[in-house]
Amino acid sequence: MTDQQHWQEETREIIRSLFEDGSNPEVNYTIEHHFSGLDFDRLEKAALDCFKAEFEVSDAEELALEDGQTILCFDAVKESPLNEAAIMAHIEQLLKIAEKYGVEYDGWGTYFEE
Repeated sequence: MTDQQHWQEETREIIRSLFEDGSNPEVNYTIEHHFSGLDFDRLEKAALDCFKAEFEVSDAEELALEDGQTILCFDAVKESPLNEAAIMAHIEQLLKIAEKYGVEYDGWGTYFEE
């Protein structure tokens, strides 16, 4: 399974779950795409490219993992309809940024909307 197939399958599942739970299909959602890495400079450059691609970018935060390692992470955020095509377009764009700077794209999430 390719990265794109993996993210497409995960995206379908997230959307399906939200709609099955009664989330509103007619509104825009705040989609938070998650990035992480060990190198602050690389993460900062990725965040700048996300900003240039018209995503809002959160400040980098430190996250302690269970194994004691500390990673840095940030979110690239965009308002979007909750549909597979729109979100996959974001993911394709963001995967290229992650690859360019050697950081991890860790998926996306959103919130239930009434």
